[in-house]
Amino acid sequence: MTTVAALLKEKANPSVVSLPEAASVLAAITLMAEKHVGSVVVTRNGLPIGILTERDYARKVILCGRSSADTAVSEIMSSPLLTVAPGDSMNHCMELMTVNRIRHLPVIDGNGIAGMVSIGDLLKAQLALRQREIEQLQLYISG
Repeated sequence: MTTVAALLKEKANPSVVSLPEAASVLAAITLMAEKHVGSVVVTRNGLPIGILTERDYARKVILCGRSSADTAVSEIMSSPLLTVAPGDSMNHCMELMTVNRIRHLPVIDGNGIAGMVSIGDLLKAQLALRQREIEQLQLYISG
């Protein structure tokens, strides 16, 4: 069973991009573009309270004719924030993402935000696991 902690160790950059709830949506989208990420965690007094994704931006700003500069991230963020712990399994993450139709899960440990797991991270890990299984079966068959 692959854990969230193992997934985070495999990431090239496990840091999480965050902004305070009063930040503008324009600041969030600019930050996402600079950091090449699809989401930012929204915080209040340093604690995570929600998440803003590119999907939130498209559906709640662009389609609604809102101004990115005049809208606070707290107005359009997804909340309550769904999270996982480092000891949770990859299967648990996939189930949460599928049931809730989301693509990003912040990882929370005793010290706060420990990282972020995306659907891409899960897919990459799943493919690597399958490749190892194929290699083991080929060795078993051939030898």
